[in-house]
Amino acid sequence: MEGMIFDIQRFSLQDGPGIRTTVFFKGCSLNCFWCHNPESKSGHPQLQFFRHLCTGCQACVKACSQNALEIGVDGRAVLNRDRCVVCGACAEACPAEALMICGKNQTVDEIIQVLLRDKPFYEQSGGGITISGGEPLTQADFAAELLKRCRGEGLHTAVDTAGHVPWESLEKVLPYTQLFLYDLKGVDSDKHKQATGVGQANITRNLERLSRTGASIIIRIPVIPGYNDSPEDMLRTADYLHKLQGIQCVELSPYHRLADGKLKSLGQKSDMPETAELSSEAAKALLKPFEDKNICVRYLNS
Repeated sequence: MEGMIFDIQRFSLQDGPGIRTTVFFKGCSLNCFWCHNPESKSGHPQLQFFRHLCTGCQACVKACSQNALEIGVDGRAVLNRDRCVVCGACAEACPAEALMICGKNQTVDEIIQVLLRDKPFYEQSGGGITISGGEPLTQADFAAELLKRCRGEGLHTAVDTAGHVPWESLEKVLPYTQLFLYDLKGVDSDKHKQATGVGQANITRNLERLSRTGASIIIRIPVIPGYNDSPEDMLRTADYLHKLQGIQCVELSPYHRLADGKLKSLGQKSDMPETAELSSEAAKALLKPFEDKNICVRYLNS
């Protein structure tokens, strides 16, 4: 069995408790316009071109059988994506790593070998492994097998999911998951559909069902300017979460523009307008609705 993986990040500190290794699955069931990992949306390998790293050595031009690359007037390579078949020959030839294939099939054994390198750090810090994405539960069978192996190795397991999957996908990983990091963008279905491409009914239905199983859950809310960054938005979400079981904490994560460089490398553009960072006073106001409901809450950049 193989899964489509686009990154394995060691020594992660924000994907669950302790020091963790996060395995990023490729492919997502949502299309959030603010996505921090745009390279995760497609379930297929993609070519990323970081043109500022190009040295003009022409190795990629010589390697490409589709004539998708040429040298521009500034001495750096120019990519014609209409001709590219994502074969990876240019990425293999590029000594500067300006061209990279994002996403490859990996086996459970291959991933486990990486995860076990840092087992002493997990044990000392109370950490473990987290599967994320994209949406890891779009590859539920592979995710379940990987998590099962991790539990067999004594590793703490967490699943970062947006919940827009069939309930059966959550059921497959439930026996091997000790913590769910559940992404909740909001509880207004119309706004959710405008922002992500789907309503939130399936997401909240799965969250409610998951909470009844006794699972440990941390709710993660991305704070998006113009979408859910008002105290009123957070009050609606707090009112909803107050009724659920198993919610350990709520984490508010501020929007950042780190995805812009990734989008450019994929030949895409950001749909986000330029916005100022949330002030500390505004951030505190977003915490209050949860605090008033006695729900543990933290602002990750506060």
